[in-house]
Amino acid sequence: MSPRAEFDPRLPVGAFSERHLGPSQADVAAMLAELRLDGLEALVEEALPADIRREVPLALPLPASEHEALARLRAIAAQNLRLRSFIGMGYTGCLPPAVIVRNILENPGWYTAYTPYQAEIAQGRLEALLNFQTMVGDLCALPLCNASLLDEATAAAEAMTLCHRAARAKRTRFFAAADCHPQTLAVVRTRAEALGFEVVTGDPQTFDFAAAEVFGALVQYPGTYGRVLDMTPVVARVHAAGALVVMACDLLSLVRLRPPGEWGADVAIGTAQRFGTPMAYGGPHAAFLATKEEYKRHIPGRVIGVSRDAQGRPALRMAMQTREQHIRREKATSNICTAQVLLAVIASMYGVYHGPEGLERIAGRVHHATSRLAAALVDLGLQLEGETFFDTLTVRVAEGQGPAVVDAAVERGINLRPIDARRVGLTLDETVSEADLDAIFAAFGGQGAVGERDVRRFALPEALRRQTTFMTHPVFHRHRSEHDMLRYIRRLEARDLSLTTSMIPLGSCTMKLNATTEMIPVTWPEFAELHPFAPREQARGYQQMIGELEAWLAEITGFAAVSVQPNSGAQGEYAGLMVVRAYHRAQGQAHRNVCLIPVSAHGTNPASAVMAGMSVVVVGCDESGNIDVDDLRRKAEAHRDRLAALMVTYPSTHGVFEATIREICEVVHAHGGLVYLDGANLNAQVGLCRPGDYGADVCHLNLHKTFCIPHGGGGPGVGPIGVTARLAPFLPGHPVVPCGGARAVGPIAAAPWGSAGILPIPYLYIAMMGAAGLTRATEVAILNANYMAHRLAPHFPILYTGASGRVAHEFIVDLRGFKGSAGIEAEDVAKRLMDYGFHAPTMSFPVAGTLMIEPTESEPKAELDRFCDALIAIRAEIAMIERGEWPRGDNPLKNAPHTAAVVTASTWTHPYDRERAAYPAPWLREHKYWPPVGRIDNAWGDRNLVCACLPTDAYADASP
Repeated sequence: MSPRAEFDPRLPVGAFSERHLGPSQADVAAMLAELRLDGLEALVEEALPADIRREVPLALPLPASEHEALARLRAIAAQNLRLRSFIGMGYTGCLPPAVIVRNILENPGWYTAYTPYQAEIAQGRLEALLNFQTMVGDLCALPLCNASLLDEATAAAEAMTLCHRAARAKRTRFFAAADCHPQTLAVVRTRAEALGFEVVTGDPQTFDFAAAEVFGALVQYPGTYGRVLDMTPVVARVHAAGALVVMACDLLSLVRLRPPGEWGADVAIGTAQRFGTPMAYGGPHAAFLATKEEYKRHIPGRVIGVSRDAQGRPALRMAMQTREQHIRREKATSNICTAQVLLAVIASMYGVYHGPEGLERIAGRVHHATSRLAAALVDLGLQLEGETFFDTLTVRVAEGQGPAVVDAAVERGINLRPIDARRVGLTLDETVSEADLDAIFAAFGGQGAVGERDVRRFALPEALRRQTTFMTHPVFHRHRSEHDMLRYIRRLEARDLSLTTSMIPLGSCTMKLNATTEMIPVTWPEFAELHPFAPREQARGYQQMIGELEAWLAEITGFAAVSVQPNSGAQGEYAGLMVVRAYHRAQGQAHRNVCLIPVSAHGTNPASAVMAGMSVVVVGCDESGNIDVDDLRRKAEAHRDRLAALMVTYPSTHGVFEATIREICEVVHAHGGLVYLDGANLNAQVGLCRPGDYGADVCHLNLHKTFCIPHGGGGPGVGPIGVTARLAPFLPGHPVVPCGGARAVGPIAAAPWGSAGILPIPYLYIAMMGAAGLTRATEVAILNANYMAHRLAPHFPILYTGASGRVAHEFIVDLRGFKGSAGIEAEDVAKRLMDYGFHAPTMSFPVAGTLMIEPTESEPKAELDRFCDALIAIRAEIAMIERGEWPRGDNPLKNAPHTAAVVTASTWTHPYDRERAAYPAPWLREHKYWPPVGRIDNAWGDRNLVCACLPTDAYADASP
């Protein structure tokens, strides 16, 4: 009999929760004994304020076994109709190379890694991202690219704010071409309205940019209806008006078309979806933003750069980190936190796999197929809206016949784009077959096969053709055979530390088990191949799954309604605040624009508030790290007429359940404000308390934390929001597929349900855990944290605890005293942990000079002890420095991490031996992860910014 079966007798045989939870029953008993507690209930009573504790079990379905849950989800997925979708609008079918699908998308060595803040143990994915930047920069003919953004529409919104910051004249009007994708226009309008910008639309070929006094102009290239136009006069007139040009472009088309940089564009944005990532009903997909060198300090998101390590060898790092935005808080230029790293890696590998020659063949085939179909339709007597195109046609039919053509295509198993009564759109892609072409032709009334046609009339004019080379770096030419491609992928994987190596105890990041069963449906074609704008009746499976998931999340959080549209945690913050803003405006109180934010809040909070058009007022914390309620009262009173919201993280960013959370919510409500709760730490609450019960009005949830969507090396993420009944009407909508509330704010993301393709992961997690399993997971997460804090407390100060001396699911170890006693800082401890085989905890956040540790419920006691033993051993090493046995400037911490090349070098001059450097703990004899590079020189990289692939000879001596 299972040793833990008694905690819920309804659990099926082989309960998934027993696989998800790391500690065994004996582990739990041993940790409770160390803490001198009788049971988990006693621990929860000490850690959690009694007035927010929920005694009623969550009303969720009984847990299913892994087999049962997969079978049920397979039946739901079968309701999705797999028609061939040539709808376009920024989403196309693609053919992901199997070697990339199996060895990256389905490989936990890639999808369980964390954001590469500790660059020395992230060299594999950093190289893949540098390849991505190089590929995108080459295709766009612009020198600087990020890696990456959330989707094309939000990339356009980020580009708009970049233009506003960089433009010489401080204006408030932004132009967007009427032939941009409708979802892009809608997201840009949503962002602009909150920032006080006016978006004007029109035809860029005739618009008077000077008279309109715009600060920037967004054009789609090719346009959403397929036209490809000479951009020279447009760019010249925008620049003459003192504004910047943003070109939303299609990467594959740039293989054939003159790139944005050669037209003189200042910024290029788009999505890399068609480079190997399925449509997946809208996401996740890697977007990009490329720009000129002069705008490097304005670029949002992450930029990977080349620096050097302690031995002078090339080493990669994040050159301009998202953390810079956190430090800048309300002065941040973007709230971007999660990127789309896993998808950017896939896109980069698609480029490596095909190389420029392969991309030219794909682009040529797509354009030729489109031209043949265009010729057939013209020969049929139909009219095209523009005869210069790449892969998209807009076809004029008889008045009122547009819907009939779309219906005729559906009867033949194909989705086309319904535009209006007289126009039908279509976009071809690399998956198109002769049968598809014939079926589309038949839908328009054609007879027989499209066959070969005279396509010379549709040849691209010389002025529009690409004349320059791209992707010339050897990495895009070297890996042609699958064997070599496989080895390259595996070689990069080996240079990274992921959850397949050891625990990653990052506070506020919840790096827990991403179970294989949860991941399996992500690549099912029933989920992967759906276009986000396919008719809803073709996506009944998705609609059922999303509806059930939203209902479960509402029950878990205590809210009336949930939207899964936000495709990152920071997007959830922004969405929640936009809903708050809309509510106040609906009450006739548009003047309410003050957002109170505690000094301990996540750095994205103030950035999100500013993006939502709010003014930030900082609330202090007391000596125990809790919100200073008296200061909150003073500031709520001072701003009572303008108070819009309080943003609060619970449990606090300091890892404590603040006892005054109900009082805090009441103070804000009493002064007319609403409470936004940052749900980053929901892993300490599920089943024990609900934000909607103790006073929160809106809360975002990180499905890539609490609900098991893997971090993917820094993304994807999903950040849905839950809201009370009075806020539900304002949940975000969408211009193409109706969704959201009756008085919906504009869309936050490009797709109606955001990154729908990874929602099967949290769906299965909740379905297999059930109410009892989820509650047990929360209790064990709190137990693991308190056990580790107890073990480490004799060696390091634990910075904050609750009134009972307990922490929540994470805690902060204070290292600040070692700077004076031994010259050791938090960074030195973080790098030394790599020698012990571990990723460092969250470093210097929320308190500089500290480590914030979160073990999660998925780690067994043995792993917790191993990590504690490593930190305790490092403390002993610090003591040796304090005693003068090692110099302050030459010791294992200052020289960490130690690479194999350093340890095996013929020369060794340090006052400690090689064994101490490389094998400081006994478990390393069984398995040793070697950091591939030494400590990276960040300052050198800042002074010598290089954000594209180096020549091959630069890496000649880089690997041991």
